[in-house]
Amino acid sequence: MQIARSKAAAVAAAVSISLVATACSSERDTSDDAAPTEAFVFGAAGNPASLDPFLASDGETFRISRQVLETLLDHESGGSELVGGLAEEWESNDEGTEWTFFLRDGVTFHDGAELTAEVVCQNFDHWYNLTGTYQSTALTYYWQAEFGGFAENESEDTPESNYAGCEATDDLTAVIRVNEPSAVYPGAFSLAAFAIHSPNSIEAYKDDQATGEGDAISMPNYSQEAGTIAGTGPFELTRWNKSSGEVTITRFDDYWGETAGFEEIVFRTIPDEAARRQALQTGEIHGYDLVAPGDVDTLLDAGFQVPTRDVFNIFYLAFTQESNEALEDLRVRQAIAHALDRQTLVDTQLPEGGVVATQFVPDTIEGHSENVTTYAYEPDTARDLLAEADAEDLALDFCYPTEVTRPYMPSPADLFELMKSDLEEVGITVRPRPMQWTPDYLDTTRDGGCNLYLLGWTGDFNDAYNFLGTWFDGYSKEWGFRNDEIFDALAAAAVEPDLETRVSMYEEINELVMDFLPGVPISSSPPSIAFAENINPPTVSPLTQEKFAEGSFK
Repeated sequence: MQIARSKAAAVAAAVSISLVATACSSERDTSDDAAPTEAFVFGAAGNPASLDPFLASDGETFRISRQVLETLLDHESGGSELVGGLAEEWESNDEGTEWTFFLRDGVTFHDGAELTAEVVCQNFDHWYNLTGTYQSTALTYYWQAEFGGFAENESEDTPESNYAGCEATDDLTAVIRVNEPSAVYPGAFSLAAFAIHSPNSIEAYKDDQATGEGDAISMPNYSQEAGTIAGTGPFELTRWNKSSGEVTITRFDDYWGETAGFEEIVFRTIPDEAARRQALQTGEIHGYDLVAPGDVDTLLDAGFQVPTRDVFNIFYLAFTQESNEALEDLRVRQAIAHALDRQTLVDTQLPEGGVVATQFVPDTIEGHSENVTTYAYEPDTARDLLAEADAEDLALDFCYPTEVTRPYMPSPADLFELMKSDLEEVGITVRPRPMQWTPDYLDTTRDGGCNLYLLGWTGDFNDAYNFLGTWFDGYSKEWGFRNDEIFDALAAAAVEPDLETRVSMYEEINELVMDFLPGVPISSSPPSIAFAENINPPTVSPLTQEKFAEGSFK
């Protein structure tokens, strides 16, 4: 359980707001004669980018890695409140710069190694000392977002490191220090990217380097095949057939917690929404995520289970201002916002319960403001603004992903077509740029290679900084703007210890952001997940962090 022993820890606990899940709880029958031998097959929207979550930022990687590798802290099943993970308890000093984790005793890795505080420090020190291609944000996005740079930064664009070191004060007590307090702690210690690996795995990683740069990065071999990565989770990695798009994980019988209900799980890549639904209906798979809104009633009527998660995401249209001089003009950005019929997008493309977003934080998060500038659907206003900006002949590249669906973006191509039509209606020429989600789309957008693009965010933990700070805490190529007022306001909020004051600061920042308009928030929506009738499903998570060990065959 969590024990808040300091002011900083108390603040962090107050930030976490439990969200009520809507799924059925697992009713697992663990008797020997009831244990099935078949694998549970889950339809994934895409292949994982890596079997090592530290090198990834995509949900398909994290969905798998969370079953195999565990973090120091976790979230309650079906909610967003922080609870113990590999650390049973934790505390921080009053300044929020020293985080102490009291580890569970008797935890073993899949390769037989024992979890100790030294192993925790070995993981963090390994990440901190990465060099070369590993310092690209394409591979270490989350490290740089939460802990800054490295022991020796090799690029002036890499942020200064906030990680100050890790010390094992005894076998089961690890102390992680940071240079400056931040609102990302302790939530960062629950991120899948910072799951703890076996010491044997860490040693093997050192001889296997990532290579290349830009859009030609090659992942290290260990991250692309099962065999080297060992965690402490209820399942262990046994196979990744990249050609068929199948990752297999097998129950780890020496798991420190409750034994998993499934003996084996196969994550099968089925990019097309309709194909995933058909595979469930024909019995080829037992579940899949990101159910198309129009399919929910069809599946329910046929007896399938379709639990819906609570809202914890934002879908947006982003501008890369440096990529096109016209986008640096606020009037052009406002024109684009007024040109979009977002209500129609929500009504026709998103699940029931979806809402038009007024800002870059969903209304389920403290810090959401009721006083932001809003941009109603007004095509005539959009045309007038374009004329004022002398941009009546504006032409923009519009990037969108293919062969993927996301919790906040159920059908990117359809959403793109509707937005394209809206923009063309006010006189903007749209040049479509469809791209494969990974690595092309993610790499191109992060490198500032699109005028307009579609993306979104499902929160990692319950604090507004996890949304606002993810995008706007400093200059980035993907947004391509510099606004010191916003940057400085977020820097101040990040180190503010008083919760009430920090929430008020977030509200003001939301107002600043929507006046500046770096992009257009489109919607927040409750994504659905589907299971066959013969499955006891895991409790669904607003963070999309389902624990498949909770599931079982009926």
